[in-house]
Amino acid sequence: MTTQTHTADSHELIRVRGARVNNLQDISVEIPKRRLTVFTGVSGSGKSSLVFGTIAAESQRMINETYSAFIQGFMPTMARPDVDVLEGLTTAILVDQERLGANPRSTLGTVTDVNAMLRIVFSRLAQPHVGSPLAYSFNVPSISGAGAVAFEKGGRTVKERRSFNVVGGMCPRCEGRGSVTDFDLTALFDADKSLSEGALKIPGYSMDGWYGRIFSGCGLFSMDKKLGKFTKRELEDLLYKEPTKIKVEGINLTYEGLIPKIQKSFLSKDVEAMQPHIRAFVERAVTFTTCPECHGTRLAEHARNSKIDGKSIADLCSLQISDLSEWVHSLHETSVAPLLSALGKSLDSFVDIGLGYLSLDRASGTLSGGEAQRTKMIRHLGSSLTDVTYIFDEPSIGLHPHDIARMNQLLLQLRDKGNTVLVVEHKPEMIEIADHVVDLGPLAGSEGGKVMYEGTVKGLRSSDTITGHHLDDRATLKPVLRNPSGSLPVRGANANNLKNVDVDIPLGVLTVITGVAGSGKSSLINGSVSPLDGVITVDQGAIKGSRRSNPATYTGMLEPIRKAFAKANGVKAALFSPNSEGACPSCKGAGVTYIDLGMMAGVATTCEECDGKRFQALVLDYLLDGRDINEVLSMSVTEAGEFFGSGAAKIPAAHKILTRLADVGLGYLRIGQPLTTLSGGERQRLKLATKMAETGDVYVLDEPTTGLHLADVQNLLALLDRLVDSGKSVIVIEHHQAVMAHADRIIDVGPGAGHDGGTVVFEGSPAELVAGKSTLTAKYLAEYIGA
Repeated sequence: MTTQTHTADSHELIRVRGARVNNLQDISVEIPKRRLTVFTGVSGSGKSSLVFGTIAAESQRMINETYSAFIQGFMPTMARPDVDVLEGLTTAILVDQERLGANPRSTLGTVTDVNAMLRIVFSRLAQPHVGSPLAYSFNVPSISGAGAVAFEKGGRTVKERRSFNVVGGMCPRCEGRGSVTDFDLTALFDADKSLSEGALKIPGYSMDGWYGRIFSGCGLFSMDKKLGKFTKRELEDLLYKEPTKIKVEGINLTYEGLIPKIQKSFLSKDVEAMQPHIRAFVERAVTFTTCPECHGTRLAEHARNSKIDGKSIADLCSLQISDLSEWVHSLHETSVAPLLSALGKSLDSFVDIGLGYLSLDRASGTLSGGEAQRTKMIRHLGSSLTDVTYIFDEPSIGLHPHDIARMNQLLLQLRDKGNTVLVVEHKPEMIEIADHVVDLGPLAGSEGGKVMYEGTVKGLRSSDTITGHHLDDRATLKPVLRNPSGSLPVRGANANNLKNVDVDIPLGVLTVITGVAGSGKSSLINGSVSPLDGVITVDQGAIKGSRRSNPATYTGMLEPIRKAFAKANGVKAALFSPNSEGACPSCKGAGVTYIDLGMMAGVATTCEECDGKRFQALVLDYLLDGRDINEVLSMSVTEAGEFFGSGAAKIPAAHKILTRLADVGLGYLRIGQPLTTLSGGERQRLKLATKMAETGDVYVLDEPTTGLHLADVQNLLALLDRLVDSGKSVIVIEHHQAVMAHADRIIDVGPGAGHDGGTVVFEGSPAELVAGKSTLTAKYLAEYIGA
């Protein structure tokens, strides 16, 4: 008896034909379903454009189109990617590196719903009983009220007296934030000036705009009276008055005191997520102290006093998750058994994925990109869904080689359940487990965007591609080590999980701080070294910039270029900015015009007036050494470096910035390319190039290999060597074995994560570390170099 293959079983591939998103050059690929496919290539070669910008974007767009037009009106609209054919798509679930929200009310427990389950357990079992799960939530205030209500019933109006009472868990003193704020009034205003003289020192509070009209029209105080001579009532109204309706020039407005206004507009965000000038003001004007009433737990007294086996919900949320998991498994209450089982599985997932060292009360905005990505993975690990496409963006980020082995097992588990797993990755350990590899290149930017190889890992090794050549690269220990010129003593470091660490960090050399994720590396350096004067820190924080921002504006390079154009042509410098007077009036300097199509994706079309050049026609008539401003912004960093390095267009200030950009491996970027089109690795190196301009003797780099291809790591090491040889001290927090092998000195923090870490387990040269083989790092470094 012959069995015929069902037609439905023939759709075994995701087919992409003619993809042109960003720098993709009309490429076509076939990706096998229910397999693990890794996308490789140098940073900026087009991996994310293919996986996220094409496959994931179209999958999400098509899912959105299954909803009614009414619901689509409330959803974000998505344009169709620039691709000819996309076939065989399945539902795509993205697990990217985007940080979790920086809302100060958001914690690890709230973003993963573990807190929600824990609150229900407490509402059923805790003594004394204080109410529903809301009574244990620090985001819900306790409120009560009573009054008369009128409603229609049976054709007549009925009046009744009703009351309500909601018991929430929010601490009334700090409103569930865990900290209280105190304002330094001298940082808010200058008492020797009047409001009309510009007494206010708050960013954005100019008396020339609406704030000036509101203050002058409120009638509560004189605009010309010095603030130091305000009566107690006038000062109270200026600083603390509750929102009050006023009428200014016939317009209904609301007046509110400065401090509640600042609390709503500035302090509703996490300090780390603020714009630099706002953050500087907040750090100068506001002091945050632990709430004296709830002691930082965010909870009201009744929630803190309600306990299970002597532990409150605040006690449990402050526990390391691996310890909390043990506590939950020790509870045997049949009345809530299904809930305890689900809660235990969620907590075990944290441990399995290498995040057992965190606690549920950890603010979500403080998680690193790698921690945030793994946190997002947790909800998918126990999912019963199959035939789903899971898409991961460098899941090895922030992981020690020991943790990468565990991550590999999790990815294979997802695949073995019948899912398609797509991974953008550079680490050889993760490329090794692929069933299928797609290598993009050959280089980055406009010189990339082509498929260089498709097939097995074995075939990639023997292929004539950059990735193939470097896949088996193994570092060797440096034969000659630099001698330190001094040391930076750290004494009694106890931030987070550190256990009164004493260590001397050598100066004048390349020092690598390593250890498993959560061991205390960042706590040691960020807590004890980064705040010191003369220390320049390049962290993993995202670059803030819109599609109007580009490398030229971000680095400050555009300013001397504009001035050079203005001087050469005898006109204003503002003409040479697409965000100022020189902008095309039709597209307002955006280069494209957007047509809103309601609930469907808006259409962006190249501006017909400026042809996408973003400038007025008359601006393009002004030349500098034969080039207009659009042609200059279209140059690559390398081209611009040559252009501004000599001849009539010589601009030393711009050339210096361009040299730094080339040094960090960004020579292929166009200087006018929108920041939104840059990959994660490119953004970090752009930040590094900018920080190199600052004056300091010590550089701290937090995982600079993030987003770097194997071939680019050698360029990074050469850059670090140049920094050290110029007299700087370089401290690198890193897991990459090639960087460890290149160090003059290694400080290994561990031995484990969370309360199992927090001590220095090794100090010395890489050769001594490998010879001792006493730590996890030593074991994996020895394997890497073949010792």
